[in-house]
Formats: sequence, C-alpha cells, structure tokens
Amino acid sequence: MCTTQEDIGYDFEDDSKDKTKTPKPNPNIDGRWAWMIVLSSFLVHILIMGSQMALGILNMEWLEEFSQSRGLTAWVSSLSMGITLIVGPFIGLFINTCGCRKTAIIGGILNALGWVLSAYASNVHYLFITFGVTAGVGSGMVYLPAVVMVGQYFQKRRALAQGLSTTGTGFGTFLMTVLLKYLCKEFGWRNAMFIQGAVSLNLCVCGALMRPLSSKKDANEKGVERNNSEDYHAKALFHSAKSIKSNGVLHEEQEKKEGPANDEVLDNVQAMECKGKTTRGKNLYALCILKRVSRLTVTIKKGFGTWYSSYFGTASLFTNRVFVAFVFWALFAYSSFVIPFIHLPEIVKQYNLSTQNDVFPLTSIIAIVHIFGKVILGIISDLPCISTWNVFLTANFSLVTCILILPLMHTYISLAMVCALIGFSSGYFSLMPVVTEDLVGIEHLANAYGIIICANGISALLGPPFAGWIYDITQKYDFSFYICGLLYMVGIIFLLIQPCIQKKQSKDKPTENTNV
Repeated sequence: MCTTQEDIGYDFEDDSKDKTKTPKPNPNIDGRWAWMIVLSSFLVHILIMGSQMALGILNMEWLEEFSQSRGLTAWVSSLSMGITLIVGPFIGLFINTCGCRKTAIIGGILNALGWVLSAYASNVHYLFITFGVTAGVGSGMVYLPAVVMVGQYFQKRRALAQGLSTTGTGFGTFLMTVLLKYLCKEFGWRNAMFIQGAVSLNLCVCGALMRPLSSKKDANEKGVERNNSEDYHAKALFHSAKSIKSNGVLHEEQEKKEGPANDEVLDNVQAMECKGKTTRGKNLYALCILKRVSRLTVTIKKGFGTWYSSYFGTASLFTNRVFVAFVFWALFAYSSFVIPFIHLPEIVKQYNLSTQNDVFPLTSIIAIVHIFGKVILGIISDLPCISTWNVFLTANFSLVTCILILPLMHTYISLAMVCALIGFSSGYFSLMPVVTEDLVGIEHLANAYGIIICANGISALLGPPFAGWIYDITQKYDFSFYICGLLYMVGIIFLLIQPCIQKKQSKDKPTENTNV
C-alpha cells in the first residue's frame, strides 16, 4: 500500500495553513457522555441495520404469500436497504438545519410507521411504498445521525468507538434473525412486522440520547440571549405596572373631583384599559411568534447554505479526487455484502443444507464474526504505527476474494468458513466514517458520509434484484456473485490507484516551481 493516513488528508479553504491557531479542545469530546452516544448508535445499528440484514426470513415469507418472481420480491428488501442509504445527502440537510437529535426522533416514528403499515400489505407493490420507501426513509433519518454523532464526540479513539457502535449490526443480525424466525413461526409474518414496528419505536429513545455537542461560545451566546429576553420581559412588565398604577391614581383623583355621578365614565375607562392590556398582550405574543419564525428562517438558510456549498460551492467535496474515487468504490461495494444476506437462505435450500442451517444459520455466522471484525479492525487502526487507509484496503481485498469463491462451496462447512471470512472482512464498515473524516475533515463529515452511504444505497438497491434476475434466467446464483465481485474489484483498484496518482502529482509540483 503506497498511502498513509496523512497522504489522503484533505483541507478546504486552506485551513491547514493556520497551524499556529490551535483551538482549545471541547471538554465533552472523549468524555463520559461520548460513551452514551456510542450506546445510542449501537442500539440504532441493532434496530435498523440488524433487522435489514435479517430480511431474508421475510423474503421467503413474501415469496410464498404473493407468489411473485424472486427478482420482483427482492425489490422490497432492496428498496428498504437502498433508500436508507440513498437519502443520506438529504438527511445531511436535515442535520444541518434541525440537528441530529430531532432528525433521529422523527426518523424513528417514520420507521415504526412503515413496519406497522406493511403488516396490512395485500401485494408486493404495497410493500414497495410502506416498507421500502416509508420505513427506508425513516431508517436513513436515524442511521446517519447515529454515525455522525460518534464522529463528533470522539477524537483519540474514533476507530474503536465507531467499531463498537457498528457492532450493533452483527448483534442485530443475529438477534433479529432469531426473533423474526420465532415471530413468523408463532404469529405469522404480518403480526411479526406489527410487533417489530412497536420495537422500532425505541429508535426515538436512541435519538433523544443524541445530545448536541455545544461549545462554550454557543453556551455564552445562549446565556446572553436568554438574559436579554428576560430583561425585555421585565421592562415590559415594569412599564405595564407603572401605567396601571398611574391610571389608578388618575382614577382616584377623578372620583374625588367628579363624585359618584361619573360611574359610567369610569366603567368606560376601565373597559378601555382592559382592552388596551389585551391588545398589548396580543402584540407581545405576535412579536414572540415573529421572532421564532425569523430565527427558524435564519437557521434553515444557514443549514441549506452549508449543505449547498459542500456539494456545489467552491469548497465542493467533489474537488477531492480521492473522495471521488471513494464514492466510485462505494457504488459497487455494498451489493457484494448484501446479496449473501438476502439470498443465502435460498442457496442453502438449493444445496439441501436446510437441516444444518437451521441449527446454526450461515447469516448468523457472518453476523457474529462481523462483531469481532469491527472491534479488532478498529483497535488495529487506532495503533500509531498502522494506517487506517491500509487496513481498510486490506479488508476490502479479503472480502472481494470471499465473494468470488463463495459459489464454489457446496458443503455446509466450506460455506460456513467463507461466511466467517466475509463477516470478519466486512468489519471495515466501522472504518468508513474514520476514512471519510480523514479525507474531508469533521466539518464536512455529515455531508461527505451522506454521499458515501448514498452510493452504498444505490449498490444495495440494485444488487439483490440483479441477483434474483440472474437466477430467474440461469436458475443459479453463481453468475451474480461473479459479476458483483468483479465490479467490486474494479472499485477497489480505482481506490488504490487514485491516492498514488495524487501523491505523485504533489511531489512533481515543487520540482516544476523550482525549474521556473
């Protein structure tokens, strides 16, 4: 590997030139609450990514229920997985505007609604809307904030923290596979989806744990703003009390001078006074509403400006060639990981290995080893003498090799060994946010990682239906694994070559300047 972590670093607007000005670190970073963020992200991965990886169970139920082709039925799972990731760039806009906490809570409600509505599906096309789109968008609104918050709260142990949080995918795959199998067997797939919808409401609790990482400057500004508003209300109350008191004095003088004959006049004055108070109250209420609306408008404009400049402005992410290569790689990578999860139950059925697979499912083997892979690769990447980039590329080469040799295995033991290697190698997913942050910086992490998971979503969206379509033509899954594996290999090679070219160009520039 010819690159190091420093070689792929990328700074926007020449921020690296100001090395003399080192800002004070936020005390919350690497603090106690940071581990609560890891716990929240861990639970999000269990409930979202774990349940999506266990969709092979529901896929078999849908095939029996609706009697549609494998290619068409696979679109349900693909839409859910794909849209969860494809909406990443747009969820980045929500995060810039509303923050991670509100985005995640809204997403949790939407995801649960998608599961519940899917329980009443009458055909596959109904599931496209309820489960594929509704639950998929909700999942995306929770998943991206869960990853971004871990990146914001950690500096020293980023790879380990991301590894621990994303192990939820492995735990979730194992737990959700067992849970969905049990629920489908005992209550049927419709009631199973309804129960899963109720369980998914826990995503709102996970979102509530995502406390914003505010700096001292923000806290001071909020304090000043709060004091100003309190002074404003105090002054308003003082003037109101003063005016009421003066009115009271005037009324006493009028009573002494004019006597009881002017009771009607006094009643009219009191009525006008009450009316004036009501008008002042309404004006204050309208002023508060106007203030909130203007503040919300400014926040939306600021969030949209940050989001727009990241994609289309002068500081566009796409000016970084290594990041573009990263996006190109992501377009082919995720389908190679998703296809085994969706179609392994069918492959096992074809090879007459259902009895052995029922004892210990192959998808569960991938899930369990996947947990250890993420933690071990995260620990290795945090070592000072090891480059995260090189660990990331090595794991990718190992995974693509396993995908290419999987169709050659026809016994349970050989399939289990390959699945174990797939699980360990796919632990590189925990390094994706770390590599992305190294490429673009923490300020652009939400938008950049949104683009990466969007590319992964396109891969997940097209991969399983493509495999099902190939099976409908050839009655085998072999060619789908070969084609996806080769495309994945092209993406890895492109990712390997681009940093070397950039490094060579950076070395050539000083020599050109000296010659001039």
